[in-house]
Amino acid sequence: MGERRGFVLPSAGKSLRLKHFIAGLTVSDGVEVLSTEGVSAIEFGSEKANSLSRELLRLLEEAIQTVGASDAKVLVLQSRGAGAFCAGASLSELDTLADIDSTTELFLGFGKVIQALISVPQLVVARVQGKAVGGGIGLIAASDYALATDQSSIKLSELSIGLGPYVIGPVLERRIGSGPFSALSIDCQWRDAFWAHRHGLFSDVLGGVDLLDEKLHFLVDGLRKYPAAGLSKWKRALWQGTEHWDQLLYKRAREVAELALTRNG
Repeated sequence: MGERRGFVLPSAGKSLRLKHFIAGLTVSDGVEVLSTEGVSAIEFGSEKANSLSRELLRLLEEAIQTVGASDAKVLVLQSRGAGAFCAGASLSELDTLADIDSTTELFLGFGKVIQALISVPQLVVARVQGKAVGGGIGLIAASDYALATDQSSIKLSELSIGLGPYVIGPVLERRIGSGPFSALSIDCQWRDAFWAHRHGLFSDVLGGVDLLDEKLHFLVDGLRKYPAAGLSKWKRALWQGTEHWDQLLYKRAREVAELALTRNG
């Protein structure tokens, strides 16, 4: 997406580009899907540390659903460039929103992407090449397996700006446990990649991007050869009990939107 692509799909065959840049946004902002035999990779990006606007979230959800309807067995979620994985919600857009519906839409966008990630039949593998903040951590938590570099520190800073990690809370608490989630959300301090690994957010931590992609390639190349029915059934088992989250995440998005409008005012 204008820069070096990190992960190369494990096939010598043809790849299919399903979507690229978003009309009307900068050339750096967009969502792209590449597919080959058994595997699809979704890459998102924006100029501001891969933060996500309402439009980018909508297109990311759409891309995930597109892959979900395909015969791919594995979905790789990655972001553009060698810097941050995702800085969460676009604060510059948030500061322009002045009504409850549009503000709710921004936060609910993360909820819809989380629901899409946990609902598709494919196993989702996150490639985390750098730092993740706020909603970006939610995307990782909603993946089934996450590989990261030793530079992939994480931070929940929402309370420090008058908000709270309401929407990503359910999936992050489910992933790392209530104690670590509570600490991460309250002190708003950076945790390194090894902390995230110890608490279950990262499945493995590698010493650099090259090692990350080598491990990712090996993992995905193996998974795409497994029987599809077994993978999708196990995926459903992993996320059993989340069927009601559509209502929960809407409620949480509305709550944090109300806080955001108070903050903006």
